[in-house]
Amino acid sequence: MQKLTRIVDAILSWFLVALMVAMVATVSWQVATRYLLNSPSSYTEELASYLLIWISLLGAAYALRLQAHLGIDILVRRFRRRRRRAAQRFAYGTIIVFSLVGLIFGGGWLVYVTLDLNQLSAAFQFPIGYVYTVLPLSGLITLYYSVVALREIQGEKSGEASDEEASCPQPVA
Repeated sequence: MQKLTRIVDAILSWFLVALMVAMVATVSWQVATRYLLNSPSSYTEELASYLLIWISLLGAAYALRLQAHLGIDILVRRFRRRRRRAAQRFAYGTIIVFSLVGLIFGGGWLVYVTLDLNQLSAAFQFPIGYVYTVLPLSGLITLYYSVVALREIQGEKSGEASDEEASCPQPVA
């Protein structure tokens, strides 16, 4: 599981970097065409919105892996070790339920409905359901990272150093 986690970490981090580069380029082009050419591109605003959706949802999953969500860790750190593990298990359990119900099943249903209805994007005229595929995708990644985190907590309880804990990427300050 440690090797798979490292692969998912690497792919996700590089994909997020690529999405950010694309978004910066898109927004820069929008600004250039609007102010320098006095003729704004009709595609860049829509593309920037879609990129922001993908960056936000996939970035939230990656932030979970980095344990960078403030709500998970600020309150929990005040507890004693036993209560801290219980609170962490509860938090990750809640995240698993949300990932399954809201992102995977709900997002999958949204993708199905928008593709079935052939709903098209305004500027690009391609099926909007493809944009929404990030919902179940981020749900699967979030679900995976939550399971990894629960295994790490279980490893701490049994007194052994978790393999995933050693491989967890740390946020850059």
